[in-house]
Amino acid sequence: MPSAYRFRLQLRFGDVDSYGHVNNVRFLQFLEDARVHWFREPLRTGPGTLAELVTPANFTLVGRHEIEYLAPLPYRRDPVTVDLWVTRVGGSSFDLGYVVTDPLEGLVCANCSTSMVLVSRETGRPVRLPDAMRAEFAEFAGPDIPFRRRPPLPAGSVHP
Repeated sequence: MPSAYRFRLQLRFGDVDSYGHVNNVRFLQFLEDARVHWFREPLRTGPGTLAELVTPANFTLVGRHEIEYLAPLPYRRDPVTVDLWVTRVGGSSFDLGYVVTDPLEGLVCANCSTSMVLVSRETGRPVRLPDAMRAEFAEFAGPDIPFRRRPPLPAGSVHP
């Protein structure tokens, strides 16, 4: 994906569980690592970084994560990759798509998404995304993650 931000991630032995592959909860850390590094990269659309566009008056909060595990990721010395892109931009929120890949095997290990919200530190309420942030997000725009979801259920019902 040409508009994605690629983050090379060095696995640690402590990421591996008793089954010999990276534990599922570590994937959330991988997404955070990629997101934080991306936010601190120089902007494509102007001076500064995304972190500077958030400003000290605001912060970003995770509203939702979704991860679909597709293949085990064994420990290795060579880095894995986390590709990140913007799948949706709303008034005060944005969604990110990720693919965690084992480049040695050429294997996608997980498809992931995160919904983020820009929030005022003073009020704790969502605030509108600045235009400069929207412009930068457009540089990383990409498709939704093709999750294999169950069909939605009517309100109040549960899966059998």
